[in-house]
Amino acid sequence: MSTTPDLYCVMGNPIAHSRSPWIHARFAELSGQRLHYERHLVPLDGFAQALRDFAAAGGRGCNITVPFKLQAAELASTRSERVQLAGAANTLVFEGGSIHADNTDGLGLVADIERGAGVQLAGRDLLLVGAGGAAAGVLGPLLMRQPRRIAVVNRTPERAQALVASHAALASLQKTELLTLDMQAPEADFDVIINATASSLAGAAAPVPASVLRPGSLAYDMMYGPAAQGFLDWAARHGARPRDGLGMLVEQAAEAFALWRGLRPPSAQVLDELRAAIAAGA
Repeated sequence: MSTTPDLYCVMGNPIAHSRSPWIHARFAELSGQRLHYERHLVPLDGFAQALRDFAAAGGRGCNITVPFKLQAAELASTRSERVQLAGAANTLVFEGGSIHADNTDGLGLVADIERGAGVQLAGRDLLLVGAGGAAAGVLGPLLMRQPRRIAVVNRTPERAQALVASHAALASLQKTELLTLDMQAPEADFDVIINATASSLAGAAAPVPASVLRPGSLAYDMMYGPAAQGFLDWAARHGARPRDGLGMLVEQAAEAFALWRGLRPPSAQVLDELRAAIAAGA
């Protein structure tokens, strides 16, 4: 029996900021799993080669971050329904010379909203801000929770319309109204607002008007740290409950860990520890 730990990694560009190695090392420690998890900075034109090299080195699986999620889905041998719907993958499983692609982003978001923030999505009105890869990765799992309505807004309306069209059959099956609205004048308010754009990172104002907020609405930014702060401050000023995406990061990692190892680690404990470490400047 080999005593060498199983090898995993996160691939992206940039990647130095990634908290994934710490998260997965803590998952492994708490669940008694032997693994080694690395960061891999991948050249922008070298993703396919990086996958081949990692598999040749005995890699068992990897997380994928920007800008390679679309390529990860394209290069995989098999794809989960979530990947087929989103067109993007953030988790790869290597086995027997093949690569299986999955997308745990939406599962992580749903888990953090429902368990972390204590907001059940069934029967609620949701606003999804953005229609890029981040939004595409979470819309399917959000629909699976059977909210009453999900409206999608985007700076380029055509992208929002395309995202809604690609999810129309699932929305119908879940009996959820799925529609697009004008980003600057949505003329509706919502229980949950999810920012899937990088507006705060660019120092821009909130991407939607404050009229989308109800008293006590959950205003969720899928980014965390300084990248989310502008949106969170805006939400707090207008009486909403702000929440950043750190919990989503931990929960999507826990879903990936479960795919690789066959068990789900204690994500709530690891999230508490990570928030404490960040607050202490670690």
